[in-house]
Amino acid sequence: MNKIEIAAILTDIGTLLELKGENPFKIRAYQAGARLVEAMSEEELDRRIAAGTLEEVKGIGDALAQKITELKATGRLGFHDQLKASIPPGLVEMLRIPGVGPKKVKALHERLGIDSIAALQQACAQGRVAGLEGFGEKTQEKILEGIRNREQYGRRHLWTEAWETAEPILAGLRRLPQVRQAEHAGSLRRRLETVGDLDFLVATDDPKPVADWFVAQPGVREVTAHGETKASVRLETGIQADLRLVPPAQFVSALHHFTGSKDHNVQLRQRALARGLSLSEWGLFSAEHKHGPSAEPGAPRPPGPLVAVKSEAALFQKLGLAYIPPELREGLGEIEAAEQGTLPELVEEADIRGVFHNHTTASDGHNTLEEMTAAAQALGLEYLGIADHSKSSVQARGLTEARLREQIAAIRALNASGRFQCHVFAGTECDILPDGSLDYPEDLRAELDYVVVSVHSAFRQGREDMTRRIIRAIEQPHVTMLGHLTGRLLLEREGYEVDADRIVDAAVARGVVIELNASPWRLDMDWRLWRKAAAKGLLTSINPDAHRTEQLAYYRLGVGVARKGWLTKAAVLNTKPLAQMKQWLA
Repeated sequence: MNKIEIAAILTDIGTLLELKGENPFKIRAYQAGARLVEAMSEEELDRRIAAGTLEEVKGIGDALAQKITELKATGRLGFHDQLKASIPPGLVEMLRIPGVGPKKVKALHERLGIDSIAALQQACAQGRVAGLEGFGEKTQEKILEGIRNREQYGRRHLWTEAWETAEPILAGLRRLPQVRQAEHAGSLRRRLETVGDLDFLVATDDPKPVADWFVAQPGVREVTAHGETKASVRLETGIQADLRLVPPAQFVSALHHFTGSKDHNVQLRQRALARGLSLSEWGLFSAEHKHGPSAEPGAPRPPGPLVAVKSEAALFQKLGLAYIPPELREGLGEIEAAEQGTLPELVEEADIRGVFHNHTTASDGHNTLEEMTAAAQALGLEYLGIADHSKSSVQARGLTEARLREQIAAIRALNASGRFQCHVFAGTECDILPDGSLDYPEDLRAELDYVVVSVHSAFRQGREDMTRRIIRAIEQPHVTMLGHLTGRLLLEREGYEVDADRIVDAAVARGVVIELNASPWRLDMDWRLWRKAAAKGLLTSINPDAHRTEQLAYYRLGVGVARKGWLTKAAVLNTKPLAQMKQWLA
């Protein structure tokens, strides 16, 4: 195991011990141990384990050192396995409800005998939870809301999780000798922020071996369909995966059809009909030709498309359109723009020259300033912005004014040392307080290269109050960009309510950037708002909000969302090369 995985196990042990009501000092020892391991470099951890000097680190005793060493060497820890086995799995499941921590789960279990989410929902509905000391009506309602959200969101998956599941499957399909072409389709290909199920399309003249491989691949929990044109499985991750198998001549039309969206497909079929053609998953035909699903049951399919197309670009061309990238196929004016030649030249991953809004171990990040800089350089980035939390974010170990000034000095010294080609900008993620004032005074903000301002508290303010709060914040001096506009956490909680149009207008008027937070849990500001906002002149910065080195690459997810929002390179601040970026910030 690497240090991040080890720290996660230690954190989990602390949580499980809290569920069991163990000694608080023991619980804190594991939590502290996790933070200490995260703060080390991988090299230091390896060196100390090899030398047997882990226990010399203040806060790591002999017992903890032994467990860390066992995890590093074997990837398993018997103590952890036994601990998990001693706790009803329903209690751990309850921890996934927002706002329900180990202490609440323990109280619910001990006082009401609740050992599952279903039992918790029933107890809330009966009002029994509100009657417990330390809970009350508001807590009960929040728990019910969390359960409802979990049920609603449980049918969907984060885009990045779906992608990580889908990529090995696609690679496996492409290795099969019977497969001529294979692609993702559906909402994954369109880069929707969440994905319902996975769609794969294969061109083959010999479908049976391909379908057989698909249903027998590792990770399949259940086979729900197994034929020569379609196979469906439920994976261990809970996500459903569908495979469509078509002759090579039908691949292009099928890829377009199964990529969707429904609205886009309907509009394109109507356009085809207006031109004396008929478009479906089976191909592009003359309008009077009966084919596919509209034919009589059991009727033979046509031998091949009457209008030959070898690519999606050619398919669009036959319909008098420029090529429409998959991200734009939502039925939101892309067909009209393709007809008029006004589709934007969308931003590309290669256009990104640096990233802002990233965290280090100074606040709630898991890697040091030097480790984050090295990782950014390894990604080929020219610059990196560090924006650790401000003092009011106590839960994130926010920096006091004195600690922030120390960090600024450390960043300046690192740049001056020449150790890295990647330049580091000194910033902050400064809390927007409930009244719209900022967590740091104006003179300190002036010392920074840039300032991100974000809401991290009082999420339940009304729409008008929250809108005024954010506008007051971005109108203050030395504010560069607004972080995560709505504070949403995908598949966990809705964002707080704001008047996005008014905030965009205020940002444009002040020259303030609104970030596209590329964390897969946020992807905020929502892609549906960007086309209109960019037309008003709003700039964005695609920020990974990285708390670990590997999360710096999240900017790639952000680029997908930016493309979905019709954004060009010119609309994205961090496409500027370093010299221009320094000038712009100055």
